[in-house]
Amino acid sequence: MKAPTLPKMNLPAVDFKQIAEEFRTLDPKDPGLWPLIPRALILIAMFVLLLLAAWWAGWRVQLEELAGKQKVEAQLKEDWLKKKRQAVNLDEYRRQLAEMDRSFGVLLKQLPNKSEMESLLVDINQAGLGRGLQFELFKPGTETMKGFYAELPITVKLTGNYHDLGAFAGDVAKMARIVTLNDIDIAELPRDAKDKGAGLLSMSTTAKTFRYLDEDELAKQKMAAREKAKAGAKKK
Repeated sequence: MKAPTLPKMNLPAVDFKQIAEEFRTLDPKDPGLWPLIPRALILIAMFVLLLLAAWWAGWRVQLEELAGKQKVEAQLKEDWLKKKRQAVNLDEYRRQLAEMDRSFGVLLKQLPNKSEMESLLVDINQAGLGRGLQFELFKPGTETMKGFYAELPITVKLTGNYHDLGAFAGDVAKMARIVTLNDIDIAELPRDAKDKGAGLLSMSTTAKTFRYLDEDELAKQKMAAREKAKAGAKKK
């Protein structure tokens, strides 16, 4: 059985020549007598031009402002969420800050002041002598200021057997004050020196100890930093 066929619709043909002729014969003084097609096309063109003018004169700026406001809104929401999370965890942050202050205080107590540095150097020396080591060199260097503390390097060279050198390093690590051993170099003594004792070694190292700066030193350091900043600004 064949499917029913739909009747063909014959659309009216568009006579472009006639439309063009109607546009050529338009009387601008009497639009009421214009044919339908020219009037419709002109109204559509005027409507499109009006939309374009409105977009260019007002809508475009408003859309740009809207996009900017949306970005600001998103940023404000993000800031609000961050502050909310901080507010929720405020007690935990305070606890962590108090713990950090306590830890910093403990570490600060491990730094001697200027008057205690001499006794600390004596303690390092005694740690070596107590292990039966022989100091060939014990030379404190020049202090270097670093923030709120000063670093003092000490060039150390001593001789002894392997176990005593290791015990000395352990004793230094256990000191109440912070002392570090850096650039450790251990070598066998020459044969004639080894004959004086079995298994003797020579250890060269740079011991570093630290002390905190007193108020006067901190004030001088801040003043020097300000003077340096002023000098740099003048050069610019």
